[in-house]
Amino acid sequence: MKKKKFSKMIAVNVLVASQLLLAACGNNSEKAGSDSKEYSSDSKLEVSWTAMLHTPSPPTDVVLNKIEEATNADINFNWVPDASKEERITAALASGELSDIVSLTMLTNSSVRQSLKSGMFWEVEKYLDDYDNLKQISEEIRSAASIDGKLYGVPFQKDLARSGLLLRKDWLDNLGLKVPTTLDELYEVARAFTEDDPDGNGKDDTVGFGDRNELRYGSFKTLSSYFGTPNGWAVDENGTFTHEVETQAYKDTMNYSRKLYENGYLDKDFAVTAKNDQMDKFAQGKTGIFTGLVGVTGLLNLAEGIQEEMEIVPVNKIKGPDGKHHIWSENSGVGGLLAFPKTEVESEAELKRILQFINDLIDEEVFMLMTGGIEGTHYEIDENGAFQIIDNELWQKDVQPFSSSRPSEITHSLIDANPAKQQVNELIEENAEFAVLDPTVPLDSQTASERGTELEKIIIDATIKYIMGEIDEKGFDAEVEKWKKSGGDAMAQEFEEAYKKAQK
Repeated sequence: MKKKKFSKMIAVNVLVASQLLLAACGNNSEKAGSDSKEYSSDSKLEVSWTAMLHTPSPPTDVVLNKIEEATNADINFNWVPDASKEERITAALASGELSDIVSLTMLTNSSVRQSLKSGMFWEVEKYLDDYDNLKQISEEIRSAASIDGKLYGVPFQKDLARSGLLLRKDWLDNLGLKVPTTLDELYEVARAFTEDDPDGNGKDDTVGFGDRNELRYGSFKTLSSYFGTPNGWAVDENGTFTHEVETQAYKDTMNYSRKLYENGYLDKDFAVTAKNDQMDKFAQGKTGIFTGLVGVTGLLNLAEGIQEEMEIVPVNKIKGPDGKHHIWSENSGVGGLLAFPKTEVESEAELKRILQFINDLIDEEVFMLMTGGIEGTHYEIDENGAFQIIDNELWQKDVQPFSSSRPSEITHSLIDANPAKQQVNELIEENAEFAVLDPTVPLDSQTASERGTELEKIIIDATIKYIMGEIDEKGFDAEVEKWKKSGGDAMAQEFEEAYKKAQK
């Protein structure tokens, strides 16, 4: 019997709960005979995949058909908008109605960690070395993606640290400003981009920092790393763990951000602005500083026909108070897991066939399809061997949504014909030299697994309120104490125990 097939492109505005309930109606009956189905490495695979969507619309079938042909698979995507991934993935995990492959990109989320530890998903460590691409996953990445020493999926392989700033170079030039290298210089750029009419239109319609409604991927986390704040937690030579909110550097970052906000140099609507809206504001010339180096291509594409004169300069080195460079690392190079629920992937033979599919996605041919699309239609390689998109609008429709689902972004490298994008690639590689790791990534804490997301919201809400002037330092300290008593202290103790155990 064949498995239930999701539609090729489920409309993203339909609630995931409804999607999953519909899937459930067929799964019980249609899965009944799946034990008898034979799987081999060269058999045609029919696979459903819940993946994150970072674009306004799902991709067309043009490139999907090529990917299916190259992997000998019939792929049925269930696209979940990135902005609502937390609630939708949490709901899916709670219901137990999942796809064959689930992209779990929030490994610190308590619901995700609990589900992984519960035995809901296959452990895959012992299988990886049987596949030519998967066996190349480093021990460091495998360790960072594991929970209690167990790997419950294939890690998304990412660069170690991709954060940094994108600034309007044409605005800097218009105002006679240099690219900032210190926090003070960066503040002055934010001021000038707000007050000094950087676009020369005679209107008071620009803001320095564009931002969005999350601390981690908005400006705050990057600014905090410049100030020397630990990446989540710090561990000293005695194995004692200290959370970032208990450091002066964290408070210094809050004060810097609060000053930006009070003076109007930070988008007043940041607390209710989604990522796509943040990008739109930058592309429309409303803001001049964007956080996240990898956003350069998307911003330039969005600006076509709107801000044709836009030039962007990427910045990865802002000296902190200690005179050194720091940048936070996103989960030690792990972007999440491609996980395989046992309720959907019912046999080892089926698991191995899906692992072969994941392995095939890392092949250069498929990597190029998911990165550039079809050569001659979406991209070309010029005489210097540089990669260039030749039809941005078509690429955005057919290709861009697949890029965030590539199992590895580090196995193959490209020379980009776009100077700004190539510079970004080089800066991201350079970031590894001064990346600040989160020591808890490979460690486990029962409190963090059970209530980590709930506890994190206490800190997030308090930080945003402080930046917006709704509470003072005393009020913030009270929230930190609440966090500690509610489980923060317990997490620190549990991480210390896990750390000491790992050192033996």
